[in-house]
Amino acid sequence: MSAEPLLSVLIGIGLSAACGFRVFVPLLVMSVASLSGHLTLSPGFEWIGTYPALLAFTVATVAEITGYYIPWLDHLLDLIAAPAAVIAGIVAMASSISGMSPFMRWSLALIAGGGIAATFHGITGLARVTSTATTGGLANPIVSTIEAAGASVLSILAIAIPLAGVAALAALLSLVWWFIRARKRRHEESLS
Repeated sequence: MSAEPLLSVLIGIGLSAACGFRVFVPLLVMSVASLSGHLTLSPGFEWIGTYPALLAFTVATVAEITGYYIPWLDHLLDLIAAPAAVIAGIVAMASSISGMSPFMRWSLALIAGGGIAATFHGITGLARVTSTATTGGLANPIVSTIEAAGASVLSILAIAIPLAGVAALAALLSLVWWFIRARKRRHEESLS
């Protein structure tokens, strides 16, 4: 695989993961990056880099981020966002991949893009449920702020420095794995 397709896959991986945090933030960043010439979209996805799409993604991003600060609405949005994150992850991956056959692009988009978005959406959902269970929902705005910031930083990193974006994902997954293992050990010790 030459450098260009590999680089576009790394971009897609980072953007797909960001879709797991927030559905519309990565699409907004993609639109801005495309309009400013920092991201070349795959054929058929040029619409993401148009001003009507920019406006739509801006409105959707503001509504999504705001909705996550409303106590009962945040859990409802998590339910709705689960399939939407997968679809957005697929679109983000497919639209960023270049230099590959359509079969390979869509295979990667469906498997990697959708899978990565679903994984990270699951992690954020688990964080929200844990926050609600342990703080009665009082810490949910903090979780929402971290998720929105994570989606923003990850989206920008994915486009500006794709390898750093993937490294950040690996570090985040390692941290989550460590946290789950430590929690499981504490639970097992408390049962002993």
